[in-house]
Amino acid sequence: MSADLDRNVVLRGEAELAERAGHLFDAREEFVCAARDLRTWALPGVREQIIAARRRDRPDVPAYKLHNHEALADEESERALVEIARRGPRVRICATPLPHETIVIDRRVAILAGPPEAGVREYTVVRSPGVVNGVISLFWATWERAVDLAEHRRDRPPALSEESRRILRLLGGGLKDEAAARRLEMSLRTYRRRVAEILVLLDADSRFQAGLRAQELGLLG
Repeated sequence: MSADLDRNVVLRGEAELAERAGHLFDAREEFVCAARDLRTWALPGVREQIIAARRRDRPDVPAYKLHNHEALADEESERALVEIARRGPRVRICATPLPHETIVIDRRVAILAGPPEAGVREYTVVRSPGVVNGVISLFWATWERAVDLAEHRRDRPPALSEESRRILRLLGGGLKDEAAARRLEMSLRTYRRRVAEILVLLDADSRFQAGLRAQELGLLG
């Protein structure tokens, strides 16, 4: 990577991004990200590797994540977003259509993801101060019009799968874990893990609380 602040570099694919620009993710002051949903990185593991390293090195750096409603389109994505918010980053949901992904580190470097072409996504690493300032200004203007994740989810039923709805009905029927797991043809460990995941989505601290919440949201019908 060039040290020239006015040089913008285009990288092809997540592997090249991690190799040549991974060190840029080590934010020291602020980390912001805007993305339509949580599936903007095509290469499994690379995103987690980069972000895990950043968190390990700078756990107290404030982070802000902005997403569209598509980030809550299915149970897996919604649960992942709730877990992200629990770890510390502030998360908001906005109605304004967002690009594939835009990341700004310390207000000095912007990384812009393009749409995949033939299965490969291009990432433009921008160091030009004028462009970076423009991107961060747009981010904060959109952030101000967005809604905090917790508020957005408060009166909205989570995107539960049919399996999760079956588990909720079994919980409501008072079946013991062993019996419920057998009925669903899954291991006891898997069943209990799935119950814990559903409690996260329902913002419940107990199974009883989850049942009340599910009833309020009309999930048991």
